[in-house]
Amino acid sequence: MRLNRFLASAGLGSRRSVEALITSGQVRINGRVVTDLATQVGEGDAVKVGSRLLHTQRTLTAVLNKPRGYVCTASDERDRRTIFDLLPPSWPRVHHVGRLDKESEGLLVVTNDGDLSLALTHPRFKIDKEYEVLLDKPFDAANRAKLLCGFHIIGGRAKLERVEILGPQHLRVTLNQGIKRQIRLMLYELGYEVERLVRVRIGPLRIGEMRPGEWRLLTAREIAALRAPAKMAAGRGAEG
Repeated sequence: MRLNRFLASAGLGSRRSVEALITSGQVRINGRVVTDLATQVGEGDAVKVGSRLLHTQRTLTAVLNKPRGYVCTASDERDRRTIFDLLPPSWPRVHHVGRLDKESEGLLVVTNDGDLSLALTHPRFKIDKEYEVLLDKPFDAANRAKLLCGFHIIGGRAKLERVEILGPQHLRVTLNQGIKRQIRLMLYELGYEVERLVRVRIGPLRIGEMRPGEWRLLTAREIAALRAPAKMAAGRGAEG
């Protein structure tokens, strides 16, 4: 197994991100500093980063229907409930891909697959995320064009890809950016407060009939579908 893949499988990040650990001389195999990215790790090799002896973990990817009132962090200094309270303690260490704020609900991917995390979060891959939104007052249809054209909020220039009006105070919106609290801030700029925000889709994954707090492991086919945009982008880059 190539060294960068080994480090990623041990939970240190994506294969691309762990390359910096290798080239900066922070990785040792059997006591020898290794900086060659093409180095192979054999069975029985002792791989260390600093004083930490690494072991590969079984790869695990799941989706969680995050309930309102839970925060996306492994530990919280204010002792609030976290999404990891909802997951089996026997799992290997996983991290959430993207986030939902405490008051938001819905679909969340958790994984220890660093490459999949990169495929879902890198801006160039433009993964759609779809939300249902309930507002504090009726939505003025004239504001739809403003959301689609975009404007500046805290965090940068923000825009939505699609806006469907499902009812007077009920929207379905799609974005492929990752600005913190983007939907809430955009609607606040237009004079609305978001009373409920539920993510119902990430790329090809839909929340379906999952109950709040429920999780399920993804199938190999679902994981391949999530990776597809990154693979297509890599193919276009190779052709260029």
